[in-house]
Amino acid sequence: MRTSRSLSLLAAALTLGLSAAPAARAENPVTVGGEQLSASGVVVDSAAPSLPPTAAAGWLVADLDSGEVLAARDPHGRFAPASTLKTLTALTLIPALDPHTQVTPTFDDVNVDGSKVGLVQGIAYPVSQLFTAMLVVSGNDAANTLATANGGLGKTVDEMNAEATRLRAFDTHAATPNGLDAPHQLSSAYDLALIARAGMQLPAFRDYVRTKHSKIRGPGGKTIAISSHDKLLYNYDGAIGIKNGYTVKARATFVGAATRNGHTLVVTLMRTNPRYWPEAAALLDWGFAAKAAGASPVGQLVEPVDSGNATPTPEPIVAAPHVRKATSASKAFVSTPLLSAGLVSVGGVLMSRRLRRRGRGRMKLPPL
Repeated sequence: MRTSRSLSLLAAALTLGLSAAPAARAENPVTVGGEQLSASGVVVDSAAPSLPPTAAAGWLVADLDSGEVLAARDPHGRFAPASTLKTLTALTLIPALDPHTQVTPTFDDVNVDGSKVGLVQGIAYPVSQLFTAMLVVSGNDAANTLATANGGLGKTVDEMNAEATRLRAFDTHAATPNGLDAPHQLSSAYDLALIARAGMQLPAFRDYVRTKHSKIRGPGGKTIAISSHDKLLYNYDGAIGIKNGYTVKARATFVGAATRNGHTLVVTLMRTNPRYWPEAAALLDWGFAAKAAGASPVGQLVEPVDSGNATPTPEPIVAAPHVRKATSASKAFVSTPLLSAGLVSVGGVLMSRRLRRRGRGRMKLPPL
């Protein structure tokens, strides 16, 4: 029975191999700070430049315009998103709220835990200032006040999850509008890229996330000066935003985008070190170099379900099998065809079968 099952899996793997990318590299697991990162590995075109070392448990680099995924590590791994979830809050609420509407926060809004911009109960704020406060300085009080303006936390969270479903961001489940840790609140590097790509198509979203400095109303007729927490905006040539996050449970999370030489790339990081921006910068540098070198994509960001040119729900992207131990975090790659026509890891097939059963929107491997 076991032999028959193994042969069946091998046959299925060979069938999948017909639509697999011709060649890919896979990174073995590495240990950072005593913690072993995901064993699913990095997938990248074998002709691409060498990747920089990264500490993130899950990450992805993609072309924001075409949706082509250039490289990824555990792209569908589900992690706590922290304040990067505010990108989904903004994407959901920007079309729903008039930016000029005045909103007065409640007691609960201004006394939320975590990072706050300093909203004052009894003062009315224009919706545009609340979006600025939420996305520039990650104000949880601003996020909750926007949810109040939208009819309440419960209604807003339901609409955020509906928006995630529309985007086919099936790794994502929202439980709060602010990203504070909550039971079952999860996302993935792939989904954060989907959300970012959709958000950056809204002019208002683009304006909010690229803002470095602004002001909001304060008590006594004064104003409060605010500055962006996105360190990439200050340190990377061509950076255009988007959003960082941190909680003790989630560790650092980040979504960043930049434009150079006619290309706009997005990088997403999940469960990484608090000093995230050099890691993001290195992956963006690599992405622009990979585009210049003509590296082939390893996947595709799916289109929303209501898009006229929506792509079919693709298969998951699975790393090539590990064949040797890593010698260093920066050089732990294997030049092995992905699901090659003759030798296939049954373990890799089992992983693929398990991910397909989850029914989530996935990257589609380009055909031969």
